[in-house]
Amino acid sequence: MAFDSANMLYYLDILLKHGNFTKAAKDLYISQPYLTQLIKRTEKELDITIINRQTSPLQLTEAGRLYYQYLYTLEAEQDKFRKKISQYSSNEQQVLRLGVLSSLGTFLIPLFLPDFIQQYPNIKVELHEDTPAKNEEKLLNGEIDFFIGQNPETISPNLTIHQYGKHRYYAVIPKSSPFYQAKTFLLEENSLSIKQLLKEKLVLTTRGSAIRKQIDYLLQQHKIEPTIVLESNNIFTVVELAINNAGITFIPESIKVNPQPDKFNLYPIPLKLLSLDYFIAHQATRTLIAEENAFIQLFLTNLAKDIVVQKK
Repeated sequence: MAFDSANMLYYLDILLKHGNFTKAAKDLYISQPYLTQLIKRTEKELDITIINRQTSPLQLTEAGRLYYQYLYTLEAEQDKFRKKISQYSSNEQQVLRLGVLSSLGTFLIPLFLPDFIQQYPNIKVELHEDTPAKNEEKLLNGEIDFFIGQNPETISPNLTIHQYGKHRYYAVIPKSSPFYQAKTFLLEENSLSIKQLLKEKLVLTTRGSAIRKQIDYLLQQHKIEPTIVLESNNIFTVVELAINNAGITFIPESIKVNPQPDKFNLYPIPLKLLSLDYFIAHQATRTLIAEENAFIQLFLTNLAKDIVVQKK
């Protein structure tokens, strides 16, 4: 087609964002007649109607949705090709693509990635922040090189897993809870009933997250219909909500919280009930180069150092 697919995809995104030609053209720094004629030319070339002009805001027609999906898929494939071919170019840095959940990456990435970049400045690290399920799918399809996650029990057997090892969870018990103990930050293990805690108002990460899967399993074990007052896909948002009296939540010990015994307690959940295991994975058939092995080792050793420091 005469017009570049990436540009057309961008123009359609802006048009659908604003819902009319005038605002979209202004955002694109082009004239409204030019944008209108561009769409009309494309429709004539394809012999279809892309935009339903009878709706306000403007929407794609059924044929337009197919065309939009075609452009999106084409751009994704071109991007994938560019990344794959770059490894054969002497002018390009080697790229290491890492998938991680955004909130998990907030904690884990700073622990080891700065050291890796310092030791291997010739390697460019590219972050793909997505859900664990999407990152696992990308890894299996070769769209990324490594996937960092937590609790690898359900990970595909076609992936090789490097695990850190078990560490515990804590319940964050706010002042509003009947289980809150004044002037005490860290409660004694086994001093509370996990079943009773689960019956309280809960603030949890959204379904599908590794943490939520484990909490849901505990709820099923104890046959509890939970009272979930709020959910978030960001663990740090969940922590702040709990601290500010929205409800009880559960966090891994790797999540750092400032002691505020006047606002909340931390209760250590016994490891036999609930534990977390961070991992880094790659395709089982992949032959790792020295730099990639170093990447894995830095992840494991730096995480271990951080956990030890927090326990002291």
